[in-house]
Amino acid sequence: MVQVCKNIGIVAHVDAGKTTLTEQLLFASGATRKVGSVDDGTTATDSLSVERERGISVRLATETFFWQHQQINLIDTPGHVDFSAEVERSLRALDCAILVVSAVEGVQANTSSIFDALQHLNIPTLIFINKLDRAGSDVERVMADIHQELSEHAVLLQQPINLGQSNAGIGEKWDAASVSDTFVADEQAAWVQPLFERLTELDDELLEAVIEGSPVAFESIDQQLSTAISNNQVYPVLTGVAKSGVGIRELLNAVSQYLPNATRVMESPLSAVVFKIEHDPRIGKMAYVRVFEGVLHARDKVHNATRSHAELSVEDKASQLKRVIRGKYHDIDRIEAGDIGVVSGLQSVKIGDILGRGDAVPDAYQLSAPLLTVQVIPDQEKDFSTLASALSELADEDPLLNLEWLTDQRELHVNINGWIQVEVLQSLLLQRFGLAATFQQPSIIYKETPAKAIEGYECYWMPKPCWAIVRFLIEPAERGSGIQYKSNVSVNQIAAKYQNEIQANLDKALKQGIKGWNVTDAKITLIDGSDHVQHSRPGDFIIATPMAIMNGLNEADTDLLEPILDFQIQADSELLGAITSDITKMRGRFDAPEFQGGRVIIRGKVPAATSLDYPITLASLSGGQAKLSTRLSGYEKCTLEQGQIIPYRGVSPLDRDKYILWARGALQ
Repeated sequence: MVQVCKNIGIVAHVDAGKTTLTEQLLFASGATRKVGSVDDGTTATDSLSVERERGISVRLATETFFWQHQQINLIDTPGHVDFSAEVERSLRALDCAILVVSAVEGVQANTSSIFDALQHLNIPTLIFINKLDRAGSDVERVMADIHQELSEHAVLLQQPINLGQSNAGIGEKWDAASVSDTFVADEQAAWVQPLFERLTELDDELLEAVIEGSPVAFESIDQQLSTAISNNQVYPVLTGVAKSGVGIRELLNAVSQYLPNATRVMESPLSAVVFKIEHDPRIGKMAYVRVFEGVLHARDKVHNATRSHAELSVEDKASQLKRVIRGKYHDIDRIEAGDIGVVSGLQSVKIGDILGRGDAVPDAYQLSAPLLTVQVIPDQEKDFSTLASALSELADEDPLLNLEWLTDQRELHVNINGWIQVEVLQSLLLQRFGLAATFQQPSIIYKETPAKAIEGYECYWMPKPCWAIVRFLIEPAERGSGIQYKSNVSVNQIAAKYQNEIQANLDKALKQGIKGWNVTDAKITLIDGSDHVQHSRPGDFIIATPMAIMNGLNEADTDLLEPILDFQIQADSELLGAITSDITKMRGRFDAPEFQGGRVIIRGKVPAATSLDYPITLASLSGGQAKLSTRLSGYEKCTLEQGQIIPYRGVSPLDRDKYILWARGALQ
């Protein structure tokens, strides 16, 4: 039985040295015999061929090792923004995190987004400043960057030395040997003062001791620091050089001492979440699971709370349980509360599913959403069905691909974040499935919303046997609120089992509106309808619901919505005029610029459609010195000229007779 367990995520902007740090942690703990290399493609956590070839992580990976009698489950995540969904999925499994920042580049585009997510979920975070040996490394500047962009409560626990040199390392440290057993504020080095000042803000007794000049035991202050870190009141900062192992043991000791352990409530019923799916060629579908309460045993029947409905309980048998060590599966017989493991046999499971009860599982957090959609075409027409099956498997592992398989048009569409993801998907299709495929030019994903309140009605009672009459009130809702549904119809008018089908299929009914895009930001209320004791079947209401919704939207019309990005640009002040001119041309807007020495910070919002290529433009304008970070802000109304209307894909519910034949399987 595991006594102490920590689930730690390694997160960073791309190229900060995250996977190299993971390799050093595994080596220092004795989990591996030699340090793998990203450049040589020999790392433990980059197991895909495409990861080894490109030297970047594209999927999250788990490893388990031990340090100071603690089991540490480490989750290495991708740093490139195209694969932010992998980071997003890992967050629900974490107790704490290590955020890696380069000593040269500092806080970068994706760093702030990741840190915001960690803060939102109250995940205690240690910051590791890497690459002290690189020319241009400047910890003082990076700390100012961290205080400006992340948190003013980040404090150094070490004093790095010989920055920018091959012998860069760590001088003084926050420990009893360096600081002295008895702590007197006025006698400490300057680098310790910010840490001490932050702790006095949190502890009145410590503040009183400082005012009186009284000595304080280091152990007492250190305990206060540990508590503050666990409560997200302090973010400790350590430093090192991951590629050469400098600062690794100190980092492991800090993880062991300061970052919180998993809560281990094993007496309760099972409560767990699936945070990764992969397909093993020998074993089949593998679900990576974090258990929050209870114990999962091999061969247990597992209730899937997410897939189950009012009249249907979905259960699968956990046929095998495994743990990943040194990149390979190892059999285990149980996964206890606080631990993670890999489960085979859960055929119906999907990423994000809650197993057992969901009481102890944290809410999901969305870091990003795909902004582009692209059609995928097999290089050989005969491979269409095989390509569709392959993409379906990849979409099982990454649900945000949102595969659309249009059998009538023989078209395959997926959602993506950028061209790096396209290149990775092409490599996966070729290496894993032996399929060559072409990705067409991607287009922005728009959405649509009801232009006004309207009723949508459908009376589906011919040709018999069928009977489903529904009337919905469809109303515009606040931007960003999504879809809100309720029923004002009693079960005497429409039986509960039929109403359950209406609600369960509402997302499908709203997948395409009258302009071809997903319908969002709407209140939909079932206000009238009826079933028939003899003629009604659940499938009747599945057919009637999209027809009623589309009838209403067609009468009311819809507004087109475009994705809007929050942006932040840091550049030389002399570029202010050129940059603001570019923003205006892109239909963007910006706040008053902030000046810091010879640099300027510009924040604002800009449409995704007009700014996709701006990173290249800005790099050219600034000689690569400007920093641009963006994140999805939301969707805003745009004109038809600014956006794009696409044809309905498949058989539209507005083509009533044809749609009914298609839905009943009478039309191929």
